[in-house]
Amino acid sequence: MLVESFLEYLQFERGYSVCTVTAYKTDLAKFREYYLSVERELDWDTIDADIVRCWMIYLMDQGYTATSVNRKLSSLRSYYKFLMKRGQIKKDPLVKVQGPKRKKPLPVFVKEADMDRLLDETDFGEGFLACRDKMIVGMFYATGVRLAELVGMNDSDVDFSAKRIKVTGKRNKQRIIPFGEELGESLQMYVGMRDEICPRLTDALFVNEKGMRISRTKVENLVKNCLSKVVSLKKRSPHVLRHSFATAMLNNQAELGVVKELLGHESLAATEIYTHTTFEELKKVYKLAHPRA
Repeated sequence: MLVESFLEYLQFERGYSVCTVTAYKTDLAKFREYYLSVERELDWDTIDADIVRCWMIYLMDQGYTATSVNRKLSSLRSYYKFLMKRGQIKKDPLVKVQGPKRKKPLPVFVKEADMDRLLDETDFGEGFLACRDKMIVGMFYATGVRLAELVGMNDSDVDFSAKRIKVTGKRNKQRIIPFGEELGESLQMYVGMRDEICPRLTDALFVNEKGMRISRTKVENLVKNCLSKVVSLKKRSPHVLRHSFATAMLNNQAELGVVKELLGHESLAATEIYTHTTFEELKKVYKLAHPRA
């Protein structure tokens, strides 16, 4: 009866959809089925935190992901809050229960060999747009900048003599990123072609054929098309090139703190995920190369 009242409350007072209410109903029924299998005398007001934790372990053993378990826990939390508000129970058993931590997905990146094929062997075509597109891909891979940072770059941000770029990141924080001879030469070639062909209507470094600052959508599409030439990854975004930059740096003995500064991360924790990526690559190589792996 209490469960039915809760479900009616969700549907008619909170405005939840029929599908959502059905999911809550199923979650609560499955939990009840579980706790009765543990002890027939248990009821909603006699459940304690240990029973809930054992149920979580049971679900994980059944193959449920952390995300699925947390969703089911959410149903249970909502129900117990409902019971507390109605005065049906005096203590919420879920107050001190924490759900399982979700695994952070490893960053998707393009391998160095594939990036070499793209930048050294792939035909981008002729003319200004081909030059610009290759330059943008090269800029992402050589500097690890974010999409918004690249789109926001101005000519004044590039110091060719010192070989460095001033980047304005999140919350307008600025950082300096060095670049090498190859990127410098490509960038000068691009700027020369741009100034010869396009009208100067903006201070933007990267422009469209009309001379206006290039849009985020345009950059996303051109990166996707370029990466499609060398990889079959489902995700082929500018951020994948940022991941590729970080992974390549760490694979070639760059210190974690240096990569953190180049990426503009607030803390090492955000950068450390790339060490997991490089370790996964090491494991793959080990399994392929070692006869007893």
